[in-house]
Amino acid sequence: MLTAPDVRESRFLRACRREAVDRTPVWFMRQAGRYMAEYRALRQNYTLLQLCHTPELATEVTLQPLRRIDLDAAILFSDLLLPLEPMGIPFDFIKGEGPSIENPIRSSDDIDRVRLTDPRDTLGFTLDAIRLVKRELAGRVPLIGFAGAPFTLASYAIEGGPSKDFARTKALMYGDPPAWHRFADRLATVVADYLVAQIDAGVDAVQIFDSWVGALNADDYREFALPHTRKIFDAVGTRVPTIHFGVATGSILHVMREAGGDVLGADWRIPLDEAWERIGTDRGIQGNLDPTLLLGPRERMLNGARDVLARAGGRPGHIFNLGHGILPSTPVDHVQALARFVHQHSER
Repeated sequence: MLTAPDVRESRFLRACRREAVDRTPVWFMRQAGRYMAEYRALRQNYTLLQLCHTPELATEVTLQPLRRIDLDAAILFSDLLLPLEPMGIPFDFIKGEGPSIENPIRSSDDIDRVRLTDPRDTLGFTLDAIRLVKRELAGRVPLIGFAGAPFTLASYAIEGGPSKDFARTKALMYGDPPAWHRFADRLATVVADYLVAQIDAGVDAVQIFDSWVGALNADDYREFALPHTRKIFDAVGTRVPTIHFGVATGSILHVMREAGGDVLGADWRIPLDEAWERIGTDRGIQGNLDPTLLLGPRERMLNGARDVLARAGGRPGHIFNLGHGILPSTPVDHVQALARFVHQHSER
């Protein structure tokens, strides 16, 4: 009788623990998505939210990249805004524009109407998808769960969608700190419960996306973001390895580590070795190839990957990824070639 592989000894989870690996593990943010024809075919019949809300469809999308690319982890197909709707902040996705909040949060009174909810009840479809994916994976690779950090979720809810300057978010943050902290704490409570529920459903690691926190300087991060993100990491504790990622965070990596994370993600704007020095060698690092390199000549992309690996220097604790998600126009064969290259050129 064949026994399932021990996923705890996988390359990815060993790297999260800064243990020796036979070669550098690789996975990609947005490895399931619009750059894949299989995904685009599904989107002709289903909206993004329908894919997220239907466990069988979320499972299919999660598994699609693993059938074509040599990846060391799967990441659950979902969306970081999902906890907002049951909290009383409904949203939808507008074609070509991204998420749109129906009634943005603009005042203390709006915050008072935000509900605390139990994700096991309100987001059960995500937990069902995790169980289905784990059954299909059968221990071949670990499954990563994820959620958004309070600053990023709050900024979406306040701005009403993506923003370039986060003016409304910062106006509320600076103008009414008690209201800001009340809102961020409610988000942290729900996200912490959500991630623990994902772990109980079977994910092997979790990543907290603080996609927009690079809009803050170090002092503002400590005052307005750190306590709430730390609350989430404290709730997860040592149940599974944790990854903490933000975009344009090179100048605040040293304070992001105070919030938590066994592994911190770096984007492409800072060389990986410099980012690791700021994070500290007692943590792992994830990253950090520029996603746009995958749109150019293959040799230039591979040279960029070679530089990332050289800066990691073969030290335990490096997980190869992009500095943000795979872009929709990325050729699949470039993603395949990149994963192969990382494995071949990092063999110990």
